[in-house]
Amino acid sequence: MPRMDAQGLDRLAARARRLARPGHRRVLGLAGPPGAGKSTLAARLVDRLDGLAVLVPMDGFHLAGAELDRLGRAARKGAPDTFDAAGYAALLARLRTPEPGTVVYAPAFDRALEEPVAGSIPVPPEIPLVVTEGNYLLHRAGAWAAVRPLLDEVWYLDLPDAVRVPRLVARHVRFGRSRPEAEEWVARSDEANARLVAEGRDRADLVVTTG
Repeated sequence: MPRMDAQGLDRLAARARRLARPGHRRVLGLAGPPGAGKSTLAARLVDRLDGLAVLVPMDGFHLAGAELDRLGRAARKGAPDTFDAAGYAALLARLRTPEPGTVVYAPAFDRALEEPVAGSIPVPPEIPLVVTEGNYLLHRAGAWAAVRPLLDEVWYLDLPDAVRVPRLVARHVRFGRSRPEAEEWVARSDEANARLVAEGRDRADLVVTTG
């Protein structure tokens, strides 16, 4: 089980680089519970691959706030049914088979706005590796079941709750919640989602200890 120290990051970057073979598109997934460090590791890997990889986060497929309100799911934002899982799987399928000369545009998620932003991430056809990260890459229910077969490798990021939960609370505070609101949201919503995410741990190709 690799650790996320400097040497561990070197080994992970080397493993990702082996996937990034020009002329053949691969997709690497990073899964794990909220606050495990998925986006941080994904960004570091892409940076180390020197133009051979593009990061496409699952969070770009959050349903918009207005739609969550309409569906009565705003209080559970981050749960599996608050994403467009089928749309995410469709994008992964398209990314696996790039068309010459065609740039695919993926959505991003703006944490300051708490909204997805369409057409934000260009993925040129010559890029050999797409790195995608998110909670539910290993989830089996509903449309999420289509995601795992579209990923060449999935790494599960594991971080002790004693580190992960305070980090998650601090992130919510940084983006505008009061500390009591952040603690309540983490305890009620994020940790319920974390338990669902942990059910897929054994389906990963590699478990990485972060923190």
